[in-house]
Amino acid sequence: MDVVEPYAVLARYNAWMNQKLYDAADTLSDEDRRRDLGAFFHSLHGTLNHLVLTDRAWLARFTNDPSVLRSLDGTMPEFSGRLDQELYGDFLTLRREREKTDADIVTWAQSLTPETLAAPISYYSVAYERTYEHPLWWAVTHFFNHQTHHRGQATTLLVQLGCDPGTTDLVDLLRNAPS
Repeated sequence: MDVVEPYAVLARYNAWMNQKLYDAADTLSDEDRRRDLGAFFHSLHGTLNHLVLTDRAWLARFTNDPSVLRSLDGTMPEFSGRLDQELYGDFLTLRREREKTDADIVTWAQSLTPETLAAPISYYSVAYERTYEHPLWWAVTHFFNHQTHHRGQATTLLVQLGCDPGTTDLVDLLRNAPS
């Protein structure tokens, strides 16, 4: 098995799951999406914003290309350094930005090689206020695990709001979705 293939699959899974979550969230009112249900980022909207923020931050680190931070309108969001920052208050804008980010992630994951995964990455962590260096594959694995973690929270929030997002199984994507 190619060591890169699982990351390409996880990029597809990320995009697939985000589409399902946003489809489900689209059936809710803005008030429901913003309701504080006690999650780490308070609401469904806050959790979805966090994922766009952190996915873009990691992608900028991985690619050394700050343009991945740009919004579809060409503007560069101002980052406060807070992981709970709301990048996009409007749900439709957030959804479009999520789709852009997911497309960027899929493209980037397809460019990975065993050599790039083994190479070191060095970056500054806002959360821990220090610089880290380790093999890229550590950070890439964390990246996809982090997404899954917070999508699990988003799924729980949707269920609490009376909305079933459907199956979330990776194997369901692999069995049924076109590659």
